[in-house]
Amino acid sequence: MEYIKLNCRLEPDNVIYREILIAELGNIGFESFTETDDVVEAFIPSKQFSKDLLNGDSLIKYQAFTFNYSVEIIPDQNWNEVWEKNYFKPLLIENQCLIRAPFHTDYPCAKYEIIIDPKMAFGTGNHETTYLIVSEILRSDMIGKSVLDMGCGTGILGILASMAGAKAITCIDIDESAYINTIENARYNNIFNLEVKLGGAELLKDVKYDFIFANIHRNILVNDLPFYYGAMNQGSVLIMSGFYVEDLSIIQQKADALGLKFCRYSEKNNWVAAKFILE
Repeated sequence: MEYIKLNCRLEPDNVIYREILIAELGNIGFESFTETDDVVEAFIPSKQFSKDLLNGDSLIKYQAFTFNYSVEIIPDQNWNEVWEKNYFKPLLIENQCLIRAPFHTDYPCAKYEIIIDPKMAFGTGNHETTYLIVSEILRSDMIGKSVLDMGCGTGILGILASMAGAKAITCIDIDESAYINTIENARYNNIFNLEVKLGGAELLKDVKYDFIFANIHRNILVNDLPFYYGAMNQGSVLIMSGFYVEDLSIIQQKADALGLKFCRYSEKNNWVAAKFILE
C-alpha cells in the first residue's frame, strides 16, 4: 500500500504543541508518527489523504502555534528500508521483552524476543502507548487466559500474550495492512494460537475474553467501550491506551457508567495506559 508522509514544522515548536498536533492528525486518519529534532512525520494511506483534511477546525483552533508541511510519497516497497535506516531500533522493555526486526543483528538477550516486520502497521514498541501496554502484560498473569487485541497493528501485544502463556488470542484491526502484517508476524514468531480478524468492534459478538487490550484513539475508545464491556466476564481486565493524561477522566467516566472498576494508570511522556476490571 502506498502511503503519504507529512513533514510538519511547528512554530513555536515544543513537546506540548507536538502532542496536540499528533492527537489531531490521529483523529483525522493519520496512522503512525515519528519525530525528529526538526519535524513531526505523520503517515496515512495515499487513498485516504486529501489536503482538505488539514483545513478542518480541529487543526486551526489552536491559536498558540502554527505548522507548515510538505508531502512525500512513500511507496509500499520502500517501507522496510525506511524503517531499517531511520526508525526501528531493537527495544528492550522492562528488561524482559525484546522487540526487534528480522534485519537487526545486534541486540540483547531477553526472556521474550519478538520479531516484528512493521511495514505500514502501527506497533513496534517504540511508541509510548505500545510500550505501556507491553509493560502491563509483563506485570500480568497471562497463563491460560483468553485475550483480545483491538486495533492490533503489527500484532505485537497478542504475540507477547501468547509467549507469556495465554491460551487463545484474537487480534482485530480495521486496516487490511495491519490484518496481513499481524498474520505475518505471528508466523515469524511461531505463534499458532492467534486468530486475526479484519473489522472493528462490530465483530465482538457472543465471545468473552479474560483480557482485552485496546490501543486506539480516544474517540474510538469512548465509542467502542460498550462493545468491550459486552465481551467481558466477571473478573475480566480491560487495558486501554492511545490517549493523554488529560483525557483519562473522559475514559474513566464512560467506563464507570458501564460498571467497570478503575484500577490504575501508567504514564510515559504524557501518554497513558489505563487498567479496568469487571467485578
